[in-house]
Amino acid sequence: MSADDGRTGTGTGRAAVLDVDGTLVDTNHLHVVTWWEAFRQAGHRVSTHAIHRAIGLGSEDLVAHLLGDDTARDEAEGLSAAHKVLYGEYVERLAALPDAGSLLRRLAGEGWTVVLATSAGGEELSALRRALDADDAIGATASADDVAEGKPAPEPVERALELAGVPAERAVFVGDTVWDMRAGSRAGVRCVGLLCGGIPRRDLEEAGAGAVFGDPAHLLASLSSSPLR
Repeated sequence: MSADDGRTGTGTGRAAVLDVDGTLVDTNHLHVVTWWEAFRQAGHRVSTHAIHRAIGLGSEDLVAHLLGDDTARDEAEGLSAAHKVLYGEYVERLAALPDAGSLLRRLAGEGWTVVLATSAGGEELSALRRALDADDAIGATASADDVAEGKPAPEPVERALELAGVPAERAVFVGDTVWDMRAGSRAGVRCVGLLCGGIPRRDLEEAGAGAVFGDPAHLLASLSSSPLR
């Protein structure tokens, strides 16, 4: 079954649900810089540190988190469009994090249904998948185009579980931000945090991570002692 054919499981399997930006593909700091420039162009001074802590939220939620709900209502669309144009300068040069594709193939080979759960959609998602170059291992994708509410709401993870056809207790969610960990926890799945997105271990653990690893290569090398064993 191809990556986007809908349900890929029967309820008796197990699902490895993974975030993409910052978890599998090295994009977080690109997003920080391009959001910073989008805010600057619109006359807003927002620190890169604050933006980094908000990466992982959907565009409208990110703007609201950083500038407030009133500004988001008025400016989120324009700011998001500016960010998209700026980020678009990099999409053909995106690079997967070490062993990201190997991790997905290993999980698929060991019987996990691999599902991506990402705030990206459209051409951005296509670019991320090209960078990963692991479509043969991906069972399904729950993208921003498929849900009404993004992380930290549980809907992206719940949609991924629907696509995999497995209950929450038979799934593990891997991500790199506190928003990922909160979404996974609210969906009732075990959560694994990765440090490669730049968020401290303690923050990931406080947000719900039951285990934390450095990056996909570290997780791959540690599978036997991880929740994905």
